[in-house]
Amino acid sequence: MRSWSAPAVPSVPGTGPGIRLYDTADQAVRPVTPGDTATMYVCGITPYDATHIGHAATYLTFDLVNRYWRDLGHDVHYVQNITDVDDPLFERAARDGVDWRDLGAEQIELFRADMAALRVLPPTDYIGAVETIDEVVAMVGELLERGAAYTVDDPEYPDVYFPVGATAQFGYESNYDRATMEALFAERGGDPERAGKRDPLDALLWRVERPGEPSWPAPFGRGRPGWHIECSAIARNRIGTGFDVQGGGSDLIFPHHEFSAAHAEAATGERRFARHYVHTGMIELGGEKMSKSLGNLEFVSRLRAEGVDPMAVRLALIDGHYRTDRPWSDDLLDAARTRLERWRAAVSRPQGPAAEPTLTRLREYLSNDLDTARALTAIDAWVADAEAGLGTDQAAPGRIADAVDALLGVLLV
Repeated sequence: MRSWSAPAVPSVPGTGPGIRLYDTADQAVRPVTPGDTATMYVCGITPYDATHIGHAATYLTFDLVNRYWRDLGHDVHYVQNITDVDDPLFERAARDGVDWRDLGAEQIELFRADMAALRVLPPTDYIGAVETIDEVVAMVGELLERGAAYTVDDPEYPDVYFPVGATAQFGYESNYDRATMEALFAERGGDPERAGKRDPLDALLWRVERPGEPSWPAPFGRGRPGWHIECSAIARNRIGTGFDVQGGGSDLIFPHHEFSAAHAEAATGERRFARHYVHTGMIELGGEKMSKSLGNLEFVSRLRAEGVDPMAVRLALIDGHYRTDRPWSDDLLDAARTRLERWRAAVSRPQGPAAEPTLTRLREYLSNDLDTARALTAIDAWVADAEAGLGTDQAAPGRIADAVDALLGVLLV
């Protein structure tokens, strides 16, 4: 599938320390140590209502990782999926009286435009689930052959499921207890009451065709993929297992990331799907998590249509630690607008304080689990000194502008 256009990224003199990120599985901040090519998989949208501020916060987080790796000199192979065949998409299309494919295409195009406006570096591979049906069919067949999948005893709808006991390490990624898993499974797309399952937590791999639903041929019956196997197959076939970072919102920790990892591990016999599992906090509006089910959404496209500078949106979303649940508000956006104006005015000056100490601090803060709040204050400090007339380095304003662009993704000039 077509991605979006990549913004130019300036090179910045020097380099920083290797990045350290919090790993959900190990419950600790630890170094990420890629080879020459850093590899990352981030779960994409289900295209029925894109792109709200919560989505944007997640993709900006992993854009910062991408940018920091590039600043370190790594090539980056970044993969992102689109779940363009799923129940929420069908339900919204039916509600609006449109074809689900047309709705998906419309929302994917809107997402592309939002990401380009926010200057998010596009993935190397941007892959829709519909494009990879054959890959999913092959992987489900592989799991069946290995005894890591089974067909429910239902003559009408013999769906294929993944047993939670297929890997000895199941549960390591989330670290949740059984009761928490059961509660989240029921809330987040699971079907614990499905008759014929061996365990209420067993996850759907292949849903056999129902009337009115799209379907594709498979040896185990026409149907469509389950949610988790889609990401498992897409990542495995493009960057393999043992890739550097699996990313997404904290609402994907379980069941989605737990099962997508377990599917690949059961298929390959390997112990760990990704070397790092990194999750972002939720964005809140009106005191509750921003979500489609609650309807308390703010959309990037709506803000853009109102004339809000996407760079102000970007600054507002990174003015807080990526792992924390944090509120979105008009005050937050207004503060970001003011900051953006000050930064742009400062880098337009003919001279300023030397840039190198600020660049060192900027890289140091980002390397420490993406401490963006401190990174922003490092630029604020340089700006304040420039406003005070300190420094006579004529190259400094341009270097600061380049660093803010390359490392924070905020265009100042």
